[in-house]
Amino acid sequence: MSTETTDVATAARVIHNPVLTGFHPDPSILRVGTDYYLATSTFEWYPGVRLHHSRDLVHWRALGGIVTERRLLDLRGCGDSNGVWAPDLTWHDGEFHLVYSDVASFTGGYWDPQNFLVTATDVAGPWSDPVKLHGHGFDASLFHDDDGSTWLLSLSADWRPGRDRFGGIEIQRYDRAAKSLVGRARPLFTGTSVGLTEGPHLYRHDGWYWLVTAEGGTSWEHQVTVARSRELFGPYEVDPAGPLLTSVGRPELRLQKAGHGSLVQTPGGDWFLAHLAARPYTPLGNCVLGRETAIQRVQWPAGGWPRIPDGVPADEVDAPDLPDHPWPTEPDVDHFDTGQLSPAWSTLRRPAAPDWLDLRARPSHLRIHGGQSPVGRQTPSLVARRVGATHCSLETVVDFDPLDHRQLAGITAYYNTRNWHHLYLTRADDGRRVLELLSCDSGRRTAHPELTVDADGGGPVGLRATFDGPVVRFGYRLTDGWQELPVAADATILSDEHAALIVDGEPAAWGFTGAFLGLWVQDLGGDGGHADFDLAAYRER
Repeated sequence: MSTETTDVATAARVIHNPVLTGFHPDPSILRVGTDYYLATSTFEWYPGVRLHHSRDLVHWRALGGIVTERRLLDLRGCGDSNGVWAPDLTWHDGEFHLVYSDVASFTGGYWDPQNFLVTATDVAGPWSDPVKLHGHGFDASLFHDDDGSTWLLSLSADWRPGRDRFGGIEIQRYDRAAKSLVGRARPLFTGTSVGLTEGPHLYRHDGWYWLVTAEGGTSWEHQVTVARSRELFGPYEVDPAGPLLTSVGRPELRLQKAGHGSLVQTPGGDWFLAHLAARPYTPLGNCVLGRETAIQRVQWPAGGWPRIPDGVPADEVDAPDLPDHPWPTEPDVDHFDTGQLSPAWSTLRRPAAPDWLDLRARPSHLRIHGGQSPVGRQTPSLVARRVGATHCSLETVVDFDPLDHRQLAGITAYYNTRNWHHLYLTRADDGRRVLELLSCDSGRRTAHPELTVDADGGGPVGLRATFDGPVVRFGYRLTDGWQELPVAADATILSDEHAALIVDGEPAAWGFTGAFLGLWVQDLGGDGGHADFDLAAYRER
C-alpha cells in the first residue's frame, strides 16, 4: 500500500467536526441503504432545506436544496431568521418524507408556524406538492411505527401571556393514504426543568420508544435530552444521567451550543448523533460561522441508555467501519459555464429563476438583474455562499455600467438586512463610475467616502472580500494588480449573537443563520439594470 493510500485510509477512520462547516443548523440525519443524508435549516434562503450526502459519515457532498420552488415555499416578505426551521427527513415504504416548518413570526409570544410535508421516491426529486399540516408549533417531524402507522410530532406552542410558550411536545396521527392528520393532537412530553423543549425525534429501539428533544434554547445552554417509554403515548422517563450531549459550563470546548440532535444507525449496528454546534471566535463570543453540523459516536448497550463519552461534543470521532468514500473535490472557481447555479450558492428570499438570474445570456457569466434595497424583503438580488472558515475569501470580476446612484453591483459580506458590508460599483453625481464601500451595523449605515475609488475607465473590475478572523478586508483590481482598501470592517457583526435583540424580555430580532459571501445587485429605481459576473472564486485558508 502506498503512503498516499495509507493516508487516505487513516483519514477515513476519523470524523472531523464540524462535518458541515458554516451555517448548517438543526440537522436531520437519515440512512437509506448505504447512503446517508443530512437535511438542515435554511430560514430566509433558497433553496429551502439544504441537503448533503455521504456514504461513510466522513466525507460529505452538497446536493443543493430540496425546497426549490415557490409552489413548495414562498419566502416573499420573510423576516430575518424566519422561514424554514428544523426540517425532518425520513424514509418509509419506498418514499422520502420531508417535513418542514415555515415560521412567519417570533415576537410578542407568537410564531405563526405552518408545517408542510412533501414526498419523493428519489431524493433528487421531483417532490410532491406540499401537504399542509397543522400550525401548532415548529420543529415538526414524522415517526413511522412498526405497525405501519405514521405520527407527526411537534412543539406545542402557547401564545397566552404568563404561560410557557414552549408548551411541550405533542403527537398526532397522520394518514399517508388520505394525506391528512387524523384525530386530535395529544400531549406527549413536557420536558425537563431546563425548559425550551423543542426539536422532537422519535425512535423505536430495544423494545422502547425513544424521544430525543432539544432543550435550553439554541445558544450556550443548548442540550440534547433523551426520554423513553414502553408505550407510544408515554409516560416518558427522562434519562437519570442527564443530557445525552451539551457543552453547558464548558467554555474551553471548541464546539459550543451543542444540541438539537438526531440519531442514525449503520448497517453494522453503530449509532451516531448528528447535532448542531458553533465555534465562537473567543470563549462564549460571537459565532460568525453560525451554527454548524457535527457528528458524535453513541454507545448504546442493550437494555441501557444511549451515551456519548463525557456527554460533550468531540472535535474528532472514530468513524464507522464503512468503505472509504471521498467525493471529487469541488473547484475553487465557479466560471458559470453551466445552465444552473452550483449547489454551493443560495439566493435570498426568492428562488433562482430566469426573471432575475441568467446563465445563458452571456457565455461563462452570471447575469444578475438588480433588485430591491438591503431592507427589501420581496425581490432582493443576492446570490451568496456560506462562510465556512475563519479565514476565507470570495473573489469575482464584474462588468457593470450603472445608470446612476440607484444602481449598485458588487461583493458583500452579509448576515441579514441589518448587518452587512458591501463593496460596489455605482455612478456618482458627476457621472463618474466609482467604487464605494458601505457598512450596516444593527440597521445603522456607515459610508466610507474617503475610500471612494475612481473606476471610470470602463470594463470589468475585480472585487474581493476576505474574512480574516474578526475583520473583513476588501480589495479591487482595475487595470494593474490588486489594491487593498485601507479599512478593517468588523466581521463579528455578521453573527447570531450580534443580530439578536431582546426588548423587555421579548425577541425584537433574532439571529439563526450565519455569515455569507455574495454577489449583490441593486436597482433601486427599477430601471432594468443588471451586472455580469465573469467568475467567483471561493477559497479557505
